[in-house]
Amino acid sequence: MDFTFSEDQLLFQESVRDFLVNEVTAERIRASWESDSGREDALWNQLAELGLTGMTVPEVHGGLGMTVLDFVLLAQECGYVGLPEPLVHTVMVAVPLLNDIGGELGEQWLPKVASGEAKVIVGLEQNLLVEDAHVADLLLIQQGDKLYAATPDEVSLRYNESVDPSRKLFTVELLTGATVVASGEQAAALIATTLNRGALGCAAQVLGLAQRMIDLSVQYTSERQQFGKPIGSFQAVKHHMANVAVRLEYAKAPTHRAAYAVAMGQEVAAHAVSHAKLVACEAANLAAKNSVQVHGAMGYTWEVDLHIFMKKAWALANTWGDAGFHKRRIGERIFATDAVLGAGATFV
Repeated sequence: MDFTFSEDQLLFQESVRDFLVNEVTAERIRASWESDSGREDALWNQLAELGLTGMTVPEVHGGLGMTVLDFVLLAQECGYVGLPEPLVHTVMVAVPLLNDIGGELGEQWLPKVASGEAKVIVGLEQNLLVEDAHVADLLLIQQGDKLYAATPDEVSLRYNESVDPSRKLFTVELLTGATVVASGEQAAALIATTLNRGALGCAAQVLGLAQRMIDLSVQYTSERQQFGKPIGSFQAVKHHMANVAVRLEYAKAPTHRAAYAVAMGQEVAAHAVSHAKLVACEAANLAAKNSVQVHGAMGYTWEVDLHIFMKKAWALANTWGDAGFHKRRIGERIFATDAVLGAGATFV
């Protein structure tokens, strides 16, 4: 059985990586911190022109009709550059939820999302705060056992500061006019699948963030000299980076496997996603710790770009379910009395 990505998927990843690395620079990210919204319409329009906002939108609504499995490699590239725009949220969370809800709501908004004309943001109670609610043209908000659809004039927003300056977090209060789009068992099923997609998006992004922290550290240690030699030639520094590289490599397979489970609607999707998010965030946390270590005192300064990616990794580790939440889900799975475990059950 072939588990590798196709040549087309890898070529698409390469072309998107080239675009993002050239366009989403550290200087551009820093400049966005000074703007009112922290977001750029010009960059969003570029992403839409590349077809990225419509990747998971069905073809009948003007999209490419792909799945989260097709996008997971691109989500890693979004993480690699620390993309502030809600592209991963749109493709992996908002569009699939809109598609699941369907009806007039999907028909009205999916074409607008595909073209880049509108942004749809999802807020679940698991996250407490809603990222990018201030730029949303439509909000899909959980309140108890119901899902509501609300436009900007039907909500009240209160800003909350994040450890990551690129994240714009808001408390969302529903006002009169918000429409119930799902309730009861239907809403519970939608919320569960949406949570899995959001956690998967986080896992993919932190893989990219971890790789970026490694690359920044390798560059710094190849230039910084002690005793007449680059500090990157010292064995202790090599070990720090090698430990991260190994942890990162072992986190990729569970993340890609979780993307397949989510895309195929497999029963194992929930604990596959939890596994992916745990190992990906552990790799990113180690990358942050060891990167600061090899940067020395420079690693703690605002001027060095390392903190841009380090803080985003910390923030993503605690959204769409923190480590405790995902460990509990895995624990409930493997300690269940009817659990089917072991090598013989891998492909059952």
